[in-house]
Amino acid sequence: MLAKLLEDTPVLLADGATGTNLFERGLVSGDSPELWNDIHADRIRQLHRAFVEAGADIILTNSFGANRRRLMLHQLEGRTRELNRLAAGNAREVADAAGRRVVVAGSVGPTGDLFAPLGALTEDEAVEIFAEQIEGLKEGGADVVWIETMSAVEEMRAAARASAQVGMPFTLTASFDTAGRTMMGVLPARMAAFAAALTPAPLAIGANCGVGATDLVASVLAIEAAGTGAVVIAKANCGIPRVTAAGTVYSGTPPLMAAYARLAIDAGARIVGGCCGTSPAHLAAMRHAIDTHARRTRPDHDLLVSMLGAFVSPPAAPQGEGGGGRRAGRRRG
Repeated sequence: MLAKLLEDTPVLLADGATGTNLFERGLVSGDSPELWNDIHADRIRQLHRAFVEAGADIILTNSFGANRRRLMLHQLEGRTRELNRLAAGNAREVADAAGRRVVVAGSVGPTGDLFAPLGALTEDEAVEIFAEQIEGLKEGGADVVWIETMSAVEEMRAAARASAQVGMPFTLTASFDTAGRTMMGVLPARMAAFAAALTPAPLAIGANCGVGATDLVASVLAIEAAGTGAVVIAKANCGIPRVTAAGTVYSGTPPLMAAYARLAIDAGARIVGGCCGTSPAHLAAMRHAIDTHARRTRPDHDLLVSMLGAFVSPPAAPQGEGGGGRRAGRRRG
């Protein structure tokens, strides 16, 4: 369905945050968001529905950390396939009731483990871990696998291999949160070239999460400049987080996220969404921005700063890139 929507629509709107919105619905730090696919399925469907009502064309399942290694932290590894099936089923129910085409994207985040030679996890083992998760997402009705917040090419490749093994199309996004690179040193252009060489190729590639909208749009510019011709995804955090007595607050307002959406389109993105801190209200402003915007010339870094604020982790001068191995265990949204 995603491929068909991309054929028919110039720019698609992906949804907003999962984690930060679930905290507002009662999730407590240290609990498993994935278990909510079972015990609080109504709240998960409510969040999906809020994003659809705000105009989302793509909704991500509540399964970012639903791989066996991450679920071990909650003694839930034996329920891996079941929880992914429930996650996709909750999103599928909402999408099917939307009255229009809405893509269910099966969120697949990193394992959180070190890859060999830095750690014990091998790429083949990671393929098995991701395949188990993706089988559950497929059973629950996901249209596409949404591989996100990746840092190492080994883990990207493992998740892509698993998607192909299960017979699912996939997209791929990385988090360029360290001076314009992933935590493992991968530049956006390197990621674009790597993705272009995958067989089968992803339906779309891009950037998500990271350290702010300015930094993320700069990553989108670099991916687009690589010239692979890939459909590009932009899914930025809602401004910059700051910790208060009441919890973590993100600085992004609906007008700022609307400006980000327009600049992401100008940078070449065809799928635009929000990550951590992005609420349905932010997404509604982004929907309006997409629907009323005509793509302009590519923005430069000065324009990004003037419209979205300063870089949080400015891109460094190109140097040798890192390989792979370590995952930080970041949670999306």
